[in-house]
Amino acid sequence: MIKVIGLGPGSVESLTLGAVSILKNSDEVYLRTEKHPTVKYLKESGIKFHTYDYMYEDKEKFEDVYKSIARDLVQKGKKFRQIAYGVPGHPLVAEKSVELLIESCRKESLNIEIIPAVSFIDVILERLNVDASKGLKIVDAFDIENQVLDKRTGMIITQVYDRLIASQVKLALLKYYGDNAEIYFIRSAGIRDSESIRKIKLYELDRQNDIDHLTSIYVPGHIETKYDLRDLLNIMKKLRSSTGCPWDREQSHDSLKKYLVEESYEVMEAVNKEDYENLVEELGDVLFQVVFHCQIGEEEGFFDIGDVIDGVCRKMINRHPHVFGCKSLDNKEQVLAEWNVIKKKEQGLSTYTDELRHVAKALPALMRAVKVQKKASDVGFDWEKVEGALDKVLEEYYEVKNVYKSEEKVKIVEEMGDLIFACVNVARFLDIDPEFALNYSIEKFIKRFAYIEKNAIDRGLDMKDMTLDEMNRLWEKSKSK
Repeated sequence: MIKVIGLGPGSVESLTLGAVSILKNSDEVYLRTEKHPTVKYLKESGIKFHTYDYMYEDKEKFEDVYKSIARDLVQKGKKFRQIAYGVPGHPLVAEKSVELLIESCRKESLNIEIIPAVSFIDVILERLNVDASKGLKIVDAFDIENQVLDKRTGMIITQVYDRLIASQVKLALLKYYGDNAEIYFIRSAGIRDSESIRKIKLYELDRQNDIDHLTSIYVPGHIETKYDLRDLLNIMKKLRSSTGCPWDREQSHDSLKKYLVEESYEVMEAVNKEDYENLVEELGDVLFQVVFHCQIGEEEGFFDIGDVIDGVCRKMINRHPHVFGCKSLDNKEQVLAEWNVIKKKEQGLSTYTDELRHVAKALPALMRAVKVQKKASDVGFDWEKVEGALDKVLEEYYEVKNVYKSEEKVKIVEEMGDLIFACVNVARFLDIDPEFALNYSIEKFIKRFAYIEKNAIDRGLDMKDMTLDEMNRLWEKSKSK
């Protein structure tokens, strides 16, 4: 039997009578560390104990220390009728060694009992007059990078051992709060004569001179900080409410389609220009469109933002077995092949034609053409060399030439489509994005057109008054510019 004792925050008064009784009547007593104010009282009371302080010198990481402590205690627990394991504060508050010990005892079918104690958390709440029922999050400083912080909830950050850890905590908090956000620096909570609780600015956190193993941080809820996803969701909900915006209330999934497309292209424009300040804004506009659709989905009872997030997380995990599973993939080609296999299975595509039909019709035509051609190529339906694709362009060119003077509009459309499709094929063979190539030519056309217009203006002419021969001569001249 192992009985885990909480030694309280540091004052003798916080030790429970039950804890003292167990410490006195156990076969052996082990303490995680002797560096705790209550230990002096244990010595004075004649309670003999062993400590694990030596392990902190032998191990490089705290995690390794706690694992070793748990293993040793399990062995001792099998050997003796009853041992006591004493830890600072409450055993189940920010005490990793106890967490690991409970798990080890479960695996070894060894009885373990947790003896409650006053925690330094209790002291902090009392000192700051904080009502925990209004929300309180307790975070281990060593795990803060894995936490999602909520500005609406008060937060106690424990185990801020030294300036290095304090600096890491500060950097993590700066993702949510401003430099001047007021937080509480707490040292030796509940320990008479050494307790210090003071309000400081966030940027000052790692500049405190008295940081040690008894240091914690309290971040109040509802302090000024950056907006977060919940704020955006609330803004969207307000816009769609009866007291919100008439335009926003009238929108539907269908009416919003064009805006999502427009905002996506504006993102692309910002990327192309490497305008990162604008990229932040445009990505925000895309995110707003996502939230807009999610709000409509929630109102209609079909889905909400939680469903969207859950779905994409599950999809990414499932489609990356080489990251989240046991599968080994060596290069991006293998990754893409595996991705397509999984995607095909998820979407229930049983034939190659199903895959072609599944390419979204709403895509820009050039992009859709490339995707369809690639899928056909995957099964061997393709030209062996680019020359075959070039010959096909000529063939389609002559077919257009043969019908363009006719009144068969449908036939002309068909043959023009075939010609463009054949040109896309050539671009694909040459590993050229046809969308990029066409945009490049458009920009080139605009540049040369601008040259013609400037010459016209310099001569006091309107382009409409120039002959085609004049414009063609300037066009040819612009090619050298």
